[in-house]
Amino acid sequence: MTSLEILNWVHLLGAAVWTGGLITLAVIVVTLRRAGAGREILQAVAHQFGRVSWIAFGLLVVTGIWQVHQMGLSWANKRLTLKLTLVILTAGASAIHQFTARTMSPAFRGIIQGVILLLSVAVFGTAVWLV
Repeated sequence: MTSLEILNWVHLLGAAVWTGGLITLAVIVVTLRRAGAGREILQAVAHQFGRVSWIAFGLLVVTGIWQVHQMGLSWANKRLTLKLTLVILTAGASAIHQFTARTMSPAFRGIIQGVILLLSVAVFGTAVWLV
């Protein structure tokens, strides 16, 4: 396996943890709510997910930058610029959610979570388009 293949594998692993985790968390939160779980349980699940997901996101940023250099891509590449824009929007929405979730209504939290998931899936789409 070449160094670029290993780098790609690690990047994809981070993407799977981030986006797969978002999908899984969405299902778990709905299930817990329907089962009558209290706010403390939901917060504990979200807190633990936050730990894992931010590590995965950081890994994605580091490996993504490294991939750009390894692949010889130009930072001016329009497809790369679109992907980076979506990544920045995803990070921003995620940070806003993390730091304001306690004061948001459940409905607004759900909307923000949906936006984060859609942005994350869009990042996947641009990644495929970029290759």
